[in-house]
Amino acid sequence: MTFTRRLIRYYAYYTAGLIAFVLMIAMLERANGPGVWIGYAFLFVTIAVYAVIGLISRTSDVTEYYVAGRRVPPVFNGMACAADWMSAASFMGLAGTLYVSGFEGLAYVMGWTGGYCLVAFLLAPYLRKMGRYTLPDFLGTRYDSNVVRGLGVFSTILCSFVYLVAQIQGVGLIASRFIGVEFTVGIFFGLAGILVCSFLGGMRAVTWTQVAQYIIMIAAFLVPTAWIGHQTGNGWFPQFTYGQALLKVEALERELLDSEPEREVRDYYREQAEQMQRRLDGLPDSFYLERAALERQLLDTKRRNGPLRDIKVLEAKLDAFPHDVADAQNQWLALHNSYTARSEPPHAMTEPFPAADEGARQSQRLNFLLLMLCLMIGTASLPHILTRYATTRTVQGARSSVAWTLFFVALLYISAPALAVMLKYDVLLHLVGARFDALPAWVVQWRHATPLQLDVSDVYRDGVVQWGEIWMQPDMLVLAGPEIAGLPYVISGLVAAGALAAVLSTADGLLLTIANALSHDVYFHMIDQSASAQKRVTTSKILLLCVAMFAAYVTSLKLGNILFLVGAAFSLAASCLFPALVLGVFWKRTTRVGATLGMVSGLSVCVYYIMTTYPYFTRLTGFVGARWWGVDPISAGAFGVPVGFAVAIVCSLLGPKPTARDVHLVDHLRRP
Repeated sequence: MTFTRRLIRYYAYYTAGLIAFVLMIAMLERANGPGVWIGYAFLFVTIAVYAVIGLISRTSDVTEYYVAGRRVPPVFNGMACAADWMSAASFMGLAGTLYVSGFEGLAYVMGWTGGYCLVAFLLAPYLRKMGRYTLPDFLGTRYDSNVVRGLGVFSTILCSFVYLVAQIQGVGLIASRFIGVEFTVGIFFGLAGILVCSFLGGMRAVTWTQVAQYIIMIAAFLVPTAWIGHQTGNGWFPQFTYGQALLKVEALERELLDSEPEREVRDYYREQAEQMQRRLDGLPDSFYLERAALERQLLDTKRRNGPLRDIKVLEAKLDAFPHDVADAQNQWLALHNSYTARSEPPHAMTEPFPAADEGARQSQRLNFLLLMLCLMIGTASLPHILTRYATTRTVQGARSSVAWTLFFVALLYISAPALAVMLKYDVLLHLVGARFDALPAWVVQWRHATPLQLDVSDVYRDGVVQWGEIWMQPDMLVLAGPEIAGLPYVISGLVAAGALAAVLSTADGLLLTIANALSHDVYFHMIDQSASAQKRVTTSKILLLCVAMFAAYVTSLKLGNILFLVGAAFSLAASCLFPALVLGVFWKRTTRVGATLGMVSGLSVCVYYIMTTYPYFTRLTGFVGARWWGVDPISAGAFGVPVGFAVAIVCSLLGPKPTARDVHLVDHLRRP
């Protein structure tokens, strides 16, 4: 109890210091005006605080490094797990997805929150009761097999690495916007913030840093939401009153359907999509003809001593032109898909499944339900989340931690829809209809962000912004929210700090999960069981550094938007790990052969479906597969999970019976 009281006192001081720091920056802004220095102050000061916590919490003790000494109180473990959970997808992507998709974005809210019910009832208490350090360690012990352990390590690395790439991508976006560095430079800048915690003290340092990060990120989300709610007439708690704003948004959206300029803009993008399709159909001839025409035009301009400006423009076009036929196919297909999406008419945020016919609506309903299901099962399978419940003193503490996690996560999830609605109302009211020669300042700033986050083009040629002329990357909405609403720039700095906290907290947990799986399960259990505790911890730190650098490099390739990468990680984890975990706890008949084949088959089906249906990978490999029943690639787990269960059950029934040791272990797990 004394330890808990001491934690409460420390974090109370920390919260008071955060409030004082924000007020100080606000006063300086009022005296000197806004500037990029605010972004520097928030990002560097908060990273320095995390570094101090990591330095104080440094350890080489195995139990402290892997599971924080198993002494984290449930309330604080709930905060740490919420921070570990609320990644870039939750903090930056959720409100943006609701802004773009409306009703369909609720699949993420329901799937992610519902997943914690599965964690509480199916897995967390039993994993804590086993007393293992990692998820692969649990699987290896349950099935008494290094093959199962190795598959657990592989799937842990695969889904955690995909998730990690999404977080580092968020770091690059935050750094490029708020401290003015290149996206690639921002990625490696973020590595410093990630490594200062996880590298020094493992789970112990990560846990206490994540509690501090949760306080920042929830303040960074609730403060602008409340301020914007008050400013728009929805009160200081718009989570409960934003219905009126939603009705106004719906009315404005319906007006756009009948607007002649909007129809003209959609027709323009439809024509552009058709033109791209013709270029794709004409490959490879269209590539060679267009490149030759561009080269000839540049040569003619130089021969007649044309204006230097025209020569520079043509040289830039030639540099940007695809380098070969495969590159042309990739670029033109991406443009075709983008133009097709922008040619679709807008739909109301409250309209569940807008489509031209009943068949398309059925497909949307199916994808909504399957996405929600994959997110629920994936939540209950993510190694970096499940490992957190090994840090409590007791099994009951693990159960209580899940309840506290749900509470802390819900604070953000009930606020995201309100923020999305209010910001959309602001954009529809103040940006749509604005003149291009008098665009709001936030538009000018975000149009220069890299990678491209915002595009506003005068397609209709009337000098006025139409809704269809606006393209916005959903990930930028929360970061730009205070600027869109006209709040003081100090709030933008606070939001940037909150977004960075969300990214770093999850990245720390993921990096530690990957490194610990390699050092504890591969190095210690499979290679050198006589390795000392110091050697195991040192190995984990070295591996952590290597994984971080490799993840930064992969992120620089810009594989896709944050929300898809996170969704893919959920499907991968669900397909490989969930059947083996649930059957291992609740069905004594499950054998190591059944678990092995179930994990391999579930993961194989999931990976195959993503690789053959997600545009980035199909452009990379040139192999395009049909979508089964029209299911989106993000919901690939809908096929992997049932296959994993079916194969594991059938192979367990057909093979030899489990050993007495396996039966006794399951009985021990299930015993109250």
